[in-house]
Amino acid sequence: MLKISDAETSDPDATLRLDGQVTGRWVEVLRRSCDVVLRRGARLTLDLSHVSFADSEGIALLRSLTDRVRLVNASPFVAEQMRRARP
Repeated sequence: MLKISDAETSDPDATLRLDGQVTGRWVEVLRRSCDVVLRRGARLTLDLSHVSFADSEGIALLRSLTDRVRLVNASPFVAEQMRRARP
């Protein structure tokens, strides 16, 4: 299960707070959520502070987003998963 919350900000940038696991069908839900924000032209930040796990597809998505999206507050475990994943 993955909860995606839009953090209210006063500027045109957007922050999505993630809570849970980036796995299975939730990977595609997150991809679509990011695409919606990016198509608006907003700069996107993903707050990973409450992500407890990401499977290989989730890690691949997060790594693919790093050129367009700012990833913040990843746990040491998730950060290490991303670092070790093959490009």
